[in-house]
Amino acid sequence: MTANNERTDMTQRLLITNCRLFDAEDREAVSILIEDGVVAKIGQIGAGAGCDILDAQGRIAAPGFIDVHIQGAGGADVLDGTVEALKTISQTCARFGTTSFLATTVFRADDENEHLRLTAECTGSNLGGANLVGIHIEGPFISANKRGMIQPGCLCLPSAEVLDKILDITAGKLAMMTIAPEVSGSLEIIRSLVDSNIVASFAHSEANYEQTLAGIKAGISHVTHLFNAMSPVHHRSPGPLVAIFESEEITAQLIADGVHIYPSVLKLTFEILGPNRIVLITDGIQAMGLPDGKYVYNGIEYESKNGAARYKDGTLIGTALGLSELLQRLIRFTDCGLDIAIKTVTENPAKVLGIEDRKGSIEVGKDADLVLLDEDLSVQTTIVAGKVVFEK
Repeated sequence: MTANNERTDMTQRLLITNCRLFDAEDREAVSILIEDGVVAKIGQIGAGAGCDILDAQGRIAAPGFIDVHIQGAGGADVLDGTVEALKTISQTCARFGTTSFLATTVFRADDENEHLRLTAECTGSNLGGANLVGIHIEGPFISANKRGMIQPGCLCLPSAEVLDKILDITAGKLAMMTIAPEVSGSLEIIRSLVDSNIVASFAHSEANYEQTLAGIKAGISHVTHLFNAMSPVHHRSPGPLVAIFESEEITAQLIADGVHIYPSVLKLTFEILGPNRIVLITDGIQAMGLPDGKYVYNGIEYESKNGAARYKDGTLIGTALGLSELLQRLIRFTDCGLDIAIKTVTENPAKVLGIEDRKGSIEVGKDADLVLLDEDLSVQTTIVAGKVVFEK
């Protein structure tokens, strides 16, 4: 009996009062009780003994956002290969409502790739902000002609030996790999990724319609930054986009900054794919959370302006926008409802990563990763595992 009482006394409780659930049909204020990092109750709840109180003051409560594609933020990059850089990214993400993210980076064919090894070691550790839940590698089995910002030294021909090396370095923390199915040997790699429970994602590819379908048949289930680094639609050569649109089980990342995809195309795509297949991403780089200006990425200077980052030759290399800012633009460009917009950064990415049993929605028994939003969708408070990691 004493042991049970001691355990109860040690329970960490947080009660969020006076909040409005993002998908509620009415605007009635509710409370959310969190115990030991997990949602324990939702509704009209009185504060118990030893319970910390957080008054949301009528703000919108949403599940914490999940970004499956971010290279850097706050002046830091995954390629920096330091714990400090990952902490900076994690904490900058939290400023924009993100509570979980995939560290997105590259594999260098002639390098020890210590940045990957370190990122794997830090996955799941406390970085002071958003959870690092895994690694997303763009390449190395991609088209040289569609490599975009990815440098030539980060490409190589598909082989089981290279894949084994990547899997060894990432030590079970590789969650997603972007791959081009038309490159000789890629289909075998895709099958191996699926067998290892790793998401095979299409992009940086010159694949035509038929080659894209072959990749999907082999196990591709996701698309990296749709439209970017792939061939466009032509009425006599449908290319990968039509194959993707037709394949109803395929989910796709969208960058809703209005630059990577023209707003009217973004709206049309949203209508074609529907609310369940879209995963909003930042494709964020180190300039996220920093003022406009000139910076250096992977040894090359670029300029960040109005949320878009470009090399001097005009090549887009990502955004400097957080997910909360991109949510605002998504709603503006597509006229979708708040509940649908938030689904693209919560429930949908959680399902892509296979973590929907604990993340992506506000439900009893799930991780208490939450964000409190003002009416303009700016972030007031970000909570990870029941602890406040950002407060405006």
